[in-house]
Amino acid sequence: MFRISIGLAIVALIAAIFGFGGIAASFATFAKIIFFIALALLAINIIAGGLRKG
Repeated sequence: MFRISIGLAIVALIAAIFGFGGIAASFATFAKIIFFIALALLAINIIAGGLRKG
């Protein structure tokens, strides 16, 4: 999921360079949402792994 968010951020950056502000903003928003979902899943995975071993 981190690769997807990085890819969307790159697409947003390229779109912003070429002057497509609306598209760049939407891709940046999608990248931000996917990044925070990935962080939440990572935290849940770390907590669940710690509880399983402990």
